[in-house]
Amino acid sequence: MTGPTVSIEPWTADDRPLLDALLGVPEMTEYLGGPESTSKLDERQARYVNNPRSMRIVVDGEAVGWVGYWEVEADGGQSWETGWSVRREFWGRGVATAAMRLLLDQMRREGIHRYVHATPTIDNAASNALCRKLGFELLEEIDFEYPPGNPVRGNDWRLDLAGGGMKADPG
Repeated sequence: MTGPTVSIEPWTADDRPLLDALLGVPEMTEYLGGPESTSKLDERQARYVNNPRSMRIVVDGEAVGWVGYWEVEADGGQSWETGWSVRREFWGRGVATAAMRLLLDQMRREGIHRYVHATPTIDNAASNALCRKLGFELLEEIDFEYPPGNPVRGNDWRLDLAGGGMKADPG
């Protein structure tokens, strides 16, 4: 059985409805502190457009999610941090895994930082499973605020981009 055809493409000005579907509704933001306000979504949209590190996820020609990465202070210097979001109706189809594999390849080609971190909340089973599946190493549980003012407990996962790091997809 063949899975969906997944690609990542630059985020465009026309992708605002997708952003609203990903971050503007309660069912998609359970682990992210709830839906973002219209003004926060406007700010995020402006950051994503023409940003080569913010990509929409496309499945068989339809935009269904987002993956991206940005610089953070970690590992005694600068590292990447990554995140992803896929519309609920596409969960469980391997879409986030395929998109993240493409994004990790992009980070490797860019060649700037050795490590990439992901910090899902400890109760976000799907995102923690994705980190494990992609070969990230669980470093520790951490406390942080996301969004600012909303304290959460998360897992700090790290992948060594220089070491290959991606496990074969077990199926």
